[in-house]
Amino acid sequence: MAASTPMTLDQEVLDSIRGQGDPISLRDVAEVYLPLTRLLSMYFDHTTNLYRQTNSFLGVQTARTPFVIGVAGSVAVGKSTTSRVLQALLRRWPSHPRVDLVTTDGFLLPNEELNRRGLMQRKGFPESYDRRALQRFVMDVKSGKPRVLAPVYSHMTYDIRPDDYIAVEQPDILIVEGLNVLQPARIRPDGTTGLAVSDFFDFSVYVDAADADIRRWYLNRFLALRTTAFRDPRSYFRRYADLSEAQALAQAEHIWDTINGPNLELNVRPTRGRATAILRKGENHEVKWVRIRKI
Repeated sequence: MAASTPMTLDQEVLDSIRGQGDPISLRDVAEVYLPLTRLLSMYFDHTTNLYRQTNSFLGVQTARTPFVIGVAGSVAVGKSTTSRVLQALLRRWPSHPRVDLVTTDGFLLPNEELNRRGLMQRKGFPESYDRRALQRFVMDVKSGKPRVLAPVYSHMTYDIRPDDYIAVEQPDILIVEGLNVLQPARIRPDGTTGLAVSDFFDFSVYVDAADADIRRWYLNRFLALRTTAFRDPRSYFRRYADLSEAQALAQAEHIWDTINGPNLELNVRPTRGRATAILRKGENHEVKWVRIRKI
């Protein structure tokens, strides 16, 4: 399907989907992300053929379910940009598939509930998500349900937006992006193991980099937001906009060292080995190498 897909993204499109502080270039797209979508086309075709053969063997006619891709990685590593670039490239396959993108931020527990449980300072840790709702969402999409709703998270208010949803209506491909999408299933009190969200993925990507680089990217992003988004009166982080640069840097370091850094070490990076593909970035966000899990 996409084995010979030409490079179709231009600089204007790339600029519109690039994340804060992520200097991804058209060269990166051409040398890394476009070949990755060609590999994805092989997985997609294989899954389609398996579905057809299974239908033929069973003598049934069922609709093909969406091909689901998981994208994981640390805060500030660039997984959101990776997801948007993949979405843009996949939409440009010759068959023009419908590709939806959902982030797991929408499945964070509301701030009121996080405060009630004493988890506000562990936002982003696995226990801060409504994991059952996330799993149910992916299961419903994967099972071919006509319309599935995903809650929406506001980075402006740092909370779930009440009564706001993204409707996913039987896309050809769904990308699910988030910190913990590759978490293994939890072990129940009786010793049995349930299902994990990643059990419903057809392909998964982990965006990786050295700890020192990710930490630096996070600090730089925080300082950049201090002069932009944080200045919006509606912003949850408005109080940080008036800090001096030294004070803002100290605050960003504290957040990283007490929340994002420990979460990366304890919960996010241990899932790296579960990914189908690992993209390892260098100090300037350029992808240095790609590793693909053997089948």
